[in-house]
Amino acid sequence: MKKRIIAMALTLCMGAVMFGCGNSGSGSTASKSETGDGAKEQSATESTSAENAELVDGSFTVGIAQFAEHGSLDNCREGFLQGLAEAGFVEGENLTVLYDNAQADTGTASTIAGDYVSQNVDLICGIATPAAMAAYNSCMNTDIPVIYTAVSDPVLSQLANDDGTPVGNISGTSDKLPVTEQLKMIRELLPDATKIGILFTTSETNSESTIAEYKEAAGEYGFEIVESGISTIADVPLAAADLASKVDCINNLTDNTVVSALQTVIDAANKENIPVFGSEVEQVKAGCLASMGLDYIALGKQTGAMAAKVLTGEAEASQMPFETITEASLYVNTAAAEKIGMTLEESFVEGAAEVFDEITE
Repeated sequence: MKKRIIAMALTLCMGAVMFGCGNSGSGSTASKSETGDGAKEQSATESTSAENAELVDGSFTVGIAQFAEHGSLDNCREGFLQGLAEAGFVEGENLTVLYDNAQADTGTASTIAGDYVSQNVDLICGIATPAAMAAYNSCMNTDIPVIYTAVSDPVLSQLANDDGTPVGNISGTSDKLPVTEQLKMIRELLPDATKIGILFTTSETNSESTIAEYKEAAGEYGFEIVESGISTIADVPLAAADLASKVDCINNLTDNTVVSALQTVIDAANKENIPVFGSEVEQVKAGCLASMGLDYIALGKQTGAMAAKVLTGEAEASQMPFETITEASLYVNTAAAEKIGMTLEESFVEGAAEVFDEITE
């Protein structure tokens, strides 16, 4: 393939230049301080990546198809590249990365996946359920493996069998939300609340699956789930305003369309003086009150490690059960609490993994 030959030539040229300068860092890794422990950690990471890169035979092209543009999926992409780099697949050295964002449009997601297939990439990473499904459908009659991440329910999405094994040449990681931990947190903060509102996109199977879990567990904590479905992002303003007027709080999922309009949801809740709870750290930074959420950088790194095994031939996607990340951490935004006149117990704030005192839109 002409593109691969060019990529290999560039790799050799860049490798020669970098060898002469004595520098082998990855451009996709977040920068750290060059002094103290930060510099030592960066040096150790670069050395490990460089050593692993020597074990990688040839040059590879990976297509990253991301369904929507928001913090958690961006973190997945960043972590994915970090995971690949730690295994020796370094962008600009022995790895060419193609990246496209579908902007929450399923038709565009299919076009992106089809384009990657026409370019005969070595692997496609689908970030979020619709992107993963589009990639799998496009690769079904090819030998191109698909590794996904941020898929809440691979079984319901028909990307995995009931026992977790792949349905084809596809595997990856699930961001199944810690539902019971979230409900416990909400009950602790809102002892008198009875109704939790959830806004979701009717076409996203991951959202339907998660809502079913919330409904099943809500009664144990004295809650009723009030759901409101939308079809497109244009539906969010009216649906969010209506939902906020009926409930004691709104609980946000990882629904890609809703997350893309998160500020609209938060604004509607603020007008009713009720909190919005997020599902991961980026939503809390953006103005959700709190979350028992997942670390999407870590999830992405786990996914990158899986992709590396496929690229090296150590494993086949068709033989790899999907993996999950199970540890949930508490994230709190005190500025979001102040905005609705809510006082947080000091002990609650002190128990958080991270506390934010401003809202980043």
